[in-house]
Amino acid sequence: MIFQRTLKQTVRTTGVGLHTGHKVNLALHPAAPNTGIVFRRVDVSPPVELPARAEVVLDTRLSSCLVVDILRVSTVEHFMAALAGMGVDNCLIDIDADEVPIMDGSSAPFVYLIQTAGIENQAAPRQYIRIKERVEIVQGDKRASLSPHAGFTMQFSIEFDHPTLDDSNSDVAVDFGKTTFAQGVARARTFCFTRDVEAMHKAGLALGGNLGNAIVMDEFRVLNENGLRFDNELVKHKLLDALGDLFLLGHPIIGAYEAVKSGHALNNQLCRALLAKQSAWELVSFTETQRGSLPSAYIASTLEVA
Repeated sequence: MIFQRTLKQTVRTTGVGLHTGHKVNLALHPAAPNTGIVFRRVDVSPPVELPARAEVVLDTRLSSCLVVDILRVSTVEHFMAALAGMGVDNCLIDIDADEVPIMDGSSAPFVYLIQTAGIENQAAPRQYIRIKERVEIVQGDKRASLSPHAGFTMQFSIEFDHPTLDDSNSDVAVDFGKTTFAQGVARARTFCFTRDVEAMHKAGLALGGNLGNAIVMDEFRVLNENGLRFDNELVKHKLLDALGDLFLLGHPIIGAYEAVKSGHALNNQLCRALLAKQSAWELVSFTETQRGSLPSAYIASTLEVA
């Protein structure tokens, strides 16, 4: 049986929220089988739980934001991508602010935290969402889809009028049966353009952003001293975001994700459309002998850190 997994021990970190600029303390705890990923706002009494589910995402302005009653936890996508990519099914996250810390703008610090805590099997089978029928959301020139596939692949294309982007680095395709999340995707950082910063600040966004936690570009170049971590870092980060958004379905996916110019809003609409169309998916589990037929990220990456 391919088992559910959780952390071996509690691990903590501190950072700053990208959009709020507020200091954030985060504690990742082991959780029981079938708990899923649950955030717990511990700065209120009594603490309030916010399940990391697509149905709870009520704000998608530059991040995926969970909302329960009047409480929020925003910018969950980088952390969710790390949990998905490292094969963590169940985790309870104590947070004392309304935004997950941005760290360096990628998922790599969260991957390190998970590796530090360690991962262990639990006495319950892991359930996957297997895509049975294609589901697609289209808005103008933007689109995102999930299709049947024997494994898990993601393909993403972006389009920005900027000298750093051309046909060679604006598309990315990742087969997670061949590339682990930690090695191939986790280090891709979030990015923005200087022309957009003033408008974001007026909207109360990106107040904690700086060259240490985001790629910043003017009209001509990347302003970060060391440039990009790899040529296609921008589109890889969009793929990273999408992985985090998809994990808000509550289970890893067996299928193929394809997107053109998609963002958090479109990704969330795709998740909701899939859940609403019950004929398009099913929950499945796998025995140990079936493992070889499932070249997914959630097995490959989990084996890496077992």
